[in-house]
Amino acid sequence: MNAVAKVSRFVGGTFSLWVILFACFGFFMPEVFIPLKGYVSLFLGIVMFGMGLTLSSADFREVFRRPFEVLIGVVGHFIIMPLLAYVLALVLNLPPDIAVGVILVGCCPSGTSSNVMTLLAKGDVALGVSIASVSTVIAPLATPALISLLAGRWMPIDGGALIKDILMVVILPIVLGVIVKTLFKKQAEASAQALPLVSTLAIVLIVAIVVGGSRTKIIESGLLIFAVVILHNLLGYALGYLFAKLFRMNLSKRKAILFETGMQNSGLGATLASAHFNPVAAVPSAIFSVWHNISGSLLATWFARRAEKGAASKTA
Repeated sequence: MNAVAKVSRFVGGTFSLWVILFACFGFFMPEVFIPLKGYVSLFLGIVMFGMGLTLSSADFREVFRRPFEVLIGVVGHFIIMPLLAYVLALVLNLPPDIAVGVILVGCCPSGTSSNVMTLLAKGDVALGVSIASVSTVIAPLATPALISLLAGRWMPIDGGALIKDILMVVILPIVLGVIVKTLFKKQAEASAQALPLVSTLAIVLIVAIVVGGSRTKIIESGLLIFAVVILHNLLGYALGYLFAKLFRMNLSKRKAILFETGMQNSGLGATLASAHFNPVAAVPSAIFSVWHNISGSLLATWFARRAEKGAASKTA
């Protein structure tokens, strides 16, 4: 393994720590990151391009092999998280900008880290990858429609502009990544070793830019935003698990759907919020990006240890 691959693997394996570190950088050194605000869409596009480089037909094979289970995961994701966000915004009487920000992140497709958490938790990775891929592909229609439906109570929503942005910063880079991988397979496979490093850098920069640009509002409403983000994420895990259990899925599949439900593409949420709403609306996405990696890692570790104990008791 070459030096770049080793560094990339280390950075990818310590992703949560880098997100927290750069969130702190953004908070305490906003002047460094605010000038980069215009590059948020580019950074997310880089992450999505990397995703395209890693996609294969196997990622969608499960859709045709077990469509009902993938459908449950996708439907659960786009029902549970948006409705949770809407209910929390109403119950907690959130200010309009924060309410829209919470709903926006709730309407995004599955997070880029969810498959890693499913793997660490010894869950059904193939199912998780398929759910994440399908939710991302349908996001240009599902995400704007849900945002318009749920967030319109607080402020006017331009659904057409949201569709255009998602196509430009998510779908187009993914398609370009798939094309590059098809035309230059060997080079794409070689460059894939550096993807965790590049993707991590892009995501942590987005977090730092959003945190830096909203530092004053975080100081004013930070506890409230943290509380609603943590509730949103944890309730998403719980309801995702119960939703899968409702359809009598085994534990491995429930783990996959749990993470695909509770973890969001918060980079997309931050990008859309920065482009279309008050910068404060991007703060829930930035905090979600930090928190869901912490909670996901802890939960995945707990699941893995339970699985190891169960295996040990069977062999004893």
